[in-house]
Amino acid sequence: MAEIDHDWVVIGSGFGGSVAALRLAEKGYDVTVLEKGRRFADTDFASSAWQVGKLLWAPFAGLRGIMAMTPFSHVTVISGVGVGGGSLVYGNTLYVPHSDDFYRHPQWADLADWRSELAPHFATAQSMLGVTTFVGEGPSEDLMRDIAADLGASDRIHTTEVGVFLGEPGKRVPDPYFDGAGPDRAGCIRCGQCMLGCRHNAKNTLVKNYLHLAERLGARVEAERTVVDIRPIGAADGSDGYEVTTVRSGGILRRDRQTIRTRGVVVAGGALGTNLLLRTLRDRGSLPRLSDRLGHLVRTNSEAIVAVTSNHPKADLRSDIAITTSIHPDEHTHFTNNTYGLGGDAMGLTFGPLTGGRLRVGQFVLAMLARPLRWLSPTRLSGWSRRSVVFTIMQSTDTALRLRRRNRFSRINTAVGDGDAPLGDLPIARTIAESAVRHIGGGGYGSTAVTESLLARPTTAHILGGAVIADSPAHGVVDRFRRAFGYENLLITDGSTVAANAGVNPSLTITAMAEEAMSHVPQKNPTTPVAARPTTVTAR
Repeated sequence: MAEIDHDWVVIGSGFGGSVAALRLAEKGYDVTVLEKGRRFADTDFASSAWQVGKLLWAPFAGLRGIMAMTPFSHVTVISGVGVGGGSLVYGNTLYVPHSDDFYRHPQWADLADWRSELAPHFATAQSMLGVTTFVGEGPSEDLMRDIAADLGASDRIHTTEVGVFLGEPGKRVPDPYFDGAGPDRAGCIRCGQCMLGCRHNAKNTLVKNYLHLAERLGARVEAERTVVDIRPIGAADGSDGYEVTTVRSGGILRRDRQTIRTRGVVVAGGALGTNLLLRTLRDRGSLPRLSDRLGHLVRTNSEAIVAVTSNHPKADLRSDIAITTSIHPDEHTHFTNNTYGLGGDAMGLTFGPLTGGRLRVGQFVLAMLARPLRWLSPTRLSGWSRRSVVFTIMQSTDTALRLRRRNRFSRINTAVGDGDAPLGDLPIARTIAESAVRHIGGGGYGSTAVTESLLARPTTAHILGGAVIADSPAHGVVDRFRRAFGYENLLITDGSTVAANAGVNPSLTITAMAEEAMSHVPQKNPTTPVAARPTTVTAR
């Protein structure tokens, strides 16, 4: 039998992969993490959205930033890329889902009492990610209170739970979270540019906690390596181990193909990355035992995105951090305010006239013709991120898509799957935008994401599912412990296993579910104590 190089290979370094890397290393395993994106120092992040090479990921075009945008027929997906995955680009928001739509979804409800089962792991994830409650007041927060009043939801508004070190602004201090085992940190300067990548060492990205601690225990992180194949060695079920083949990310002529052998594989490339990889490998014959349900029950968190912009040239609607306030207007709906500080003017290009209901393309064209200077003048982007608030509306409703190929030669694309497809138009989104316009000073106007207006295609940064938990391969891809049906030592620990729309930003959910999954992996040597975990403390 071929020589084994590693105990575990973890594919992806986002919320699911980072948890797996640390907990496996603590249990004494030899761990290598493979990440297709690059490793970023804090100073490498963009200071403006116009710096597309630092912001966007499209390696064949020479762009090696932290965010990929992938269009499909029914949705456009935004995903994080780089060592630290989605934690590099997300808005720091870390919520525990509240709706029974999530915990009691029929897809997984009979496998466990998930609300109680996940509760201790949510607590661990909150501690590891340094969750704290934002404290601050400003025009964006005032606007959210006004909208809540219009919606009759003044009693259902609250400040955001965030993963940010809110210490003395700019002051560097020894690790405040892990009794000195973590890196030095600096207090948030409240520039609001969190979603461009934090250049000030305040955002609690995974490289500041899980990955940092995993590397201290000997885990290796190999950046800019794209996995192109996983296949069993010997036994068809992978019980003899796997060969994992990688190439240099974005390489065309010099692909630097490498193969490593491992006893086990944790696939955690993010919901989109995992689905695309495993679907390709199943179709190719590398992992033919994967369930036929792979690619089913893909969730978008039932999202819509709208914005409001003040006409006043000196208006300032910024928040201290990216997302500060949440409103739950009903049991199934949750929305937040999103701002980009002074660096997000280029994001204005993704928004056009406010539309909703029927004939949205016609509404879009008529609005352009009625106000050509508003929409077509280059000056409209001047100060856009200072004068604008973006609202992300999420719902826990039971919508889903499917990822599949039409034939063996076509690309993987979305199709209508089990149940209703995500709506390209959420009526409440327009209601929120219209309310915001009434309340901003200096007049203003609402906007809709261009893809929603012209293509009836929502945009989501919170794709979930596709390799969901189930009781058998006839209904899903992994079992209750996140073990892939049909294989030994092949785990999936990212958002692709999430069975239902969380209805809130899902980063904490993915982290907690990965913690729960890894808690069932035995330590390598039962007679050797698990590596001591640093005691986490509340951030100052």
